[in-house]
Amino acid sequence: MQNNVVGIITFHCSDNYGAMLQAYGLKTYLRSQGILADIVPYEPFFLIGRNWLVPYAPVGNLYRSLRYSCWGMSSHIKMGRDFFRQKSNMKCFREKYLVEKRRRKLRWPGQMRRLCYQFYIVGSDQIWNPDITFGLRKVYFGGFKNRCKSRVIAYAASLGGSALLTKYEKEFSRMMNYIDVVSVREKDAVPYVEKYCAKKVSVMLDPVFLLGEEFWREVEVLPEKKHYILVYRTEENLEMIHYVKMLSEKTGLSVIELRSNYRGNAEKFIVDYTAGPSEFLGYIHNAEYVISNSFHAVAFSIIFEKHFAAFLHSNRGTRVKNILEVCDLTDRLYQEDTVMDIGREIIWKEVKENLRREVKCAEDFLREHLSKG
Repeated sequence: MQNNVVGIITFHCSDNYGAMLQAYGLKTYLRSQGILADIVPYEPFFLIGRNWLVPYAPVGNLYRSLRYSCWGMSSHIKMGRDFFRQKSNMKCFREKYLVEKRRRKLRWPGQMRRLCYQFYIVGSDQIWNPDITFGLRKVYFGGFKNRCKSRVIAYAASLGGSALLTKYEKEFSRMMNYIDVVSVREKDAVPYVEKYCAKKVSVMLDPVFLLGEEFWREVEVLPEKKHYILVYRTEENLEMIHYVKMLSEKTGLSVIELRSNYRGNAEKFIVDYTAGPSEFLGYIHNAEYVISNSFHAVAFSIIFEKHFAAFLHSNRGTRVKNILEVCDLTDRLYQEDTVMDIGREIIWKEVKENLRREVKCAEDFLREHLSKG
């Protein structure tokens, strides 16, 4: 690969484990290949505002926005000092590994014209999900004026599902014209994207898989506690909690749950509200079992070779199913009418061989499209 200058446009500024870790994965992989890659410090208020003590988000009319702010503030106040500890851990990871503190943050699309990158990679993460970005945003399609820009590459970009609502179709079709090379994260989204894009659409792995376990060990922070079941839920799931309780009773292991918002503790789990991305990695690495409906919790369970059970998110479960199919680990997916043997031995050599084929495709994709002017 040539030493090209690459700007990565993604959700690095969200206080979210997966968003920050996938950003780190892509940046670190490209740099390991001798490519001068940076994360573009585009941090609009509609993304960073939801992380404030009094959250801000343009969720509709004034009433809905105020209601959102009040709910979020109430949750943060109930977290107490843990809210600020979590913010500190998120900020520490971001400034140490993603975007240096001294770099000027870009809040508006017009500021993108000052950048000097030749290539732009948009993705990974749900950059084309209008529920997250409050409408489709040109920046996440590379749709901004810049005299140095020669190519825009979508790497493992996501809609958040397999299709967008009908009201977004015309706009999505126009936005796709800004992109030179297209790849998505979910296999089920390919037919939809191809319908509105006159280009070949590939499927690529989430960037966290571009790095081996040794890279993640360098940035993890291991907890003092060992011998526990780790739980992380991205939405409420009563079946998951029932399963965790049964597993805890069967094994005698305590349960640790990671949370980013306050919601009580009727289950009487050990709850940690303070973890940042490094702590998230450490908790997974030290766990005996991992139970989650989070894609990245499942991804790192595979990377760290943990016993795990995956549950599906109610409307964003496609990517979990996809990665389990790639790894031939579909028996790790909880199904109501099936008895799951979470302790069954996994032949990790075969799993990693399956992954290597997909990683090779991703490496070839990036090598090919970052070598063209």
